[in-house]
Amino acid sequence: MEFGWRAWRDDVIGAVQFLTRLPGIAHGRAFEMRRAGRVLPLVGGAIGGVIGACCWLLYALHVPTLAAAALALALGALFTGGLHEDGLADTADGFGGGRTQAQKLEIMKDSRIGSYGVLALVFVSAIKITCLSTLPGGHGMAALIVAHALARAALPFAAFALPYAKATGLAVSVGQPTVASLVVAGLLGIAIAITALPLITALACLGAVGVVTIVMRIVAQRQIGGYTGDVLGAIEQLGETAVLLVVSALA
Repeated sequence: MEFGWRAWRDDVIGAVQFLTRLPGIAHGRAFEMRRAGRVLPLVGGAIGGVIGACCWLLYALHVPTLAAAALALALGALFTGGLHEDGLADTADGFGGGRTQAQKLEIMKDSRIGSYGVLALVFVSAIKITCLSTLPGGHGMAALIVAHALARAALPFAAFALPYAKATGLAVSVGQPTVASLVVAGLLGIAIAITALPLITALACLGAVGVVTIVMRIVAQRQIGGYTGDVLGAIEQLGETAVLLVVSALA
């Protein structure tokens, strides 16, 4: 793994282009989990900061808290192109609607959304909006930074040493993480969490995201024999939700 500043710059730019819909970002390297997985918490934290700043501004303008939280999260979905939300919906549809592994993967590949996907998006969004609306000003911003950082730090852990569920797709194209990228991502995620939140809350958030990641790894292996890009998206969304629940409960 390269540790020079140019390598870090290229990894960050690649991750920003992969995770967001910002136009006009050129770079020489496509995003690869093997190397650039290490910067996912940094880029995730930055995304959370943008969403949190929007929420803080809306609170300052006296927009009702539920509406402000919903608008801020809607901005986040636009900013990222709904990448992870799409994965959550597809995973819910596949795991809930298919009987065999082949059927589940076929449903997950279908661009149409089914009832399980709609329910997953509705319930997860409702939980996130409700929790965020209870966190005023800077508390909400800190929670969003940590939620997005830890949820994306979990992705290399989710993918590590787990087989691909199919031979093609997003997961295959970005590859699997190395131990080095996994360790760096974990350390960065921990550093962001304990910097932005009280220590007990940060540790509780780490534990919650860890449980989500482990459970989803087990479920994905039993359901489809491994993981796909959709499964990673579902883990990211559930990780965000877990952090916001913990911070809201301990606030």
